[in-house]
Amino acid sequence: MIRPGMRIIGLTGGIASGKSSVARLLEERGVPVIDADQLAREAVLPGSPALERIAAAFGREVIRDDGTLDRKRLGALVFADADKRRQLEAILHPEIRRLGEEQIERAAVAGQRVLVYMAPLLIEAGAADRVDEIWVVTVRPEIQLQRLMARDGIDRAAAQRIIDSQMPLAEKAAHGRVLIDNSGTPQETRQLLADIWKKEMVNDERT
Repeated sequence: MIRPGMRIIGLTGGIASGKSSVARLLEERGVPVIDADQLAREAVLPGSPALERIAAAFGREVIRDDGTLDRKRLGALVFADADKRRQLEAILHPEIRRLGEEQIERAAVAGQRVLVYMAPLLIEAGAADRVDEIWVVTVRPEIQLQRLMARDGIDRAAAQRIIDSQMPLAEKAAHGRVLIDNSGTPQETRQLLADIWKKEMVNDERT
């Protein structure tokens, strides 16, 4: 996805780390954000080839009566089975890449110099080569657990199982050129990001 003359920042982090909140703060600064989760939803719209492949791989029961994907039922299948999760990713990731490249091309044509590509599985999917650099949203483990429990209405054990099924956040952070600690209040994160952005844009202007 890398485009000459455009700085593409890959934004990632663990579940319930606050990636979307950070992305919204960047959007407030006029930075376009491409959301890989939104691309994934577009990839499986009724009648799409990807949706048909998912139905063939996981059974028609993952398709609702209205023709849409039952994401909750599919999620229950893949969270419990690493092989099935990889099978799903093999279906989705090429289509997500295609849709992402279309949006990046439109931004490039519009003369956009900086763009954020937000993807929870940016590193795990081997997609780091699609961006110029990686920014990782981090959060302290206990806060991550509490936020996931509150967000999804699940108990501690269920939340921990979901977290354990993913790449450890500390390992993910090791890939980041910039780390954004979202453990504090929204205002603290806003100020932290403002400081990071000011520094990054000054450096960008010097290059």
